[in-house]
Amino acid sequence: QVQLVESGGGLVQAGGSLRLSCATSGRTFSSVAMGWFRQAPGKEREFVAQISSSSSSTYYADSVKGRFTISRDNAKNTVYLQMNSLKPEDTAVYYCAARWGSSFQTNPKAYAYWGQGTQVTISS
Repeated sequence: QVQLVESGGGLVQAGGSLRLSCATSGRTFSSVAMGWFRQAPGKEREFVAQISSSSSSTYYADSVKGRFTISRDNAKNTVYLQMNSLKPEDTAVYYCAARWGSSFQTNPKAYAYWGQGTQVTISS
C-alpha cells in the first residue's frame, strides 16, 4: 500500500513559480513510478509528468515541457514538481500518483495510488 500526500499549492501570479511536493508512505516508494496529473473545473484529469523509479527517465505533457520539472528523492520518499513560468491555464487541482512498472503511461487508470490533490491557482 502506498499513501500519498501533496503540498505546496497556492495562488501565484502568471510568470511565477511553485514547487509541489508529494510525500509517500510505505516501503515500496523506490520501486514505483510516480506521476503528476491535474484537473481543472469541468475538465478531465490530464497527465502532466512522470518519473521512473530510479529517476532515469522523465516524461512531460507538451503543454508543460520546458516549464515544469519532475524529480524525486527516494531517501525522503518524496516526489516534486517544480513549476516555472506559470500561466493562468495551469490553474487546476494537482494530484500525484504512483504506479507499478516502468513504462510511460499518461492514462490515469494506469496509476493505482493517488493523493488528495492540492489547488494551484494562477492569476493573470
